[in-house]
Amino acid sequence: MDKQLSKEEDPPEMSRSELRAQQKQQQILEAATALFLEKGYDLTTMDDVANRAGVSKATVYKHVADKERLYAEVVEATIDQIAVAMHLVAETLAADAEPAEALSLLARKLLQALLRPQMLQLRRMVIAQADRFPAVGRAWYERGFGRVIETLAAGFERMAQRSGLVLPDPVLAAHHFAGLLLWIPLNRAMFTGEHRSSKAELERYAEAAVATFLAAYGAPGRAPAKKLPRAL
Repeated sequence: MDKQLSKEEDPPEMSRSELRAQQKQQQILEAATALFLEKGYDLTTMDDVANRAGVSKATVYKHVADKERLYAEVVEATIDQIAVAMHLVAETLAADAEPAEALSLLARKLLQALLRPQMLQLRRMVIAQADRFPAVGRAWYERGFGRVIETLAAGFERMAQRSGLVLPDPVLAAHHFAGLLLWIPLNRAMFTGEHRSSKAELERYAEAAVATFLAAYGAPGRAPAKKLPRAL
């Protein structure tokens, strides 16, 4: 009986036509993503997308109504990339470690995840089109960075229960931690187009963010943070 139920609940296999359609959809999304990042929204045409994807223009329109919808689908598909950062937060803060150790590890992981060149290009693209497509920008923020903040806040609350962190407002504390960590390298990348920071720079950003965060939210009587090297 159990085996019969299991078989009945298994999803049906895709037909060849459905599989081909899914592959075409993926080709179109990948081509559109690359083109939007290379040329920008305005200079990318549906002909460009068809040529890059290796399909006809009619096939592109079969899968997506227009360029606006295509842009929305591209941005939506990239939200999963930000979810990687959310999982990093959850896994790192779930570990039974001292706050300084856990936060230092987390800071380094987040810098690596959120400062990847493609992630920075996507961020710039969404910001550039935010006035034209506010719903798309809002979704990218709320389902991406917003979820990272929520996960950070939940992790900080659990950390406070076992380590004595003082967190009157965990969500605000999560924003503070993210701001301390990302303000310098993220703004530099957004304004200058320099997508690579040296390992020494990233180490210093991580150490400074953790030291400042613990100075503000650490348990009373904790040892003072070590002196940091001069700014690079």
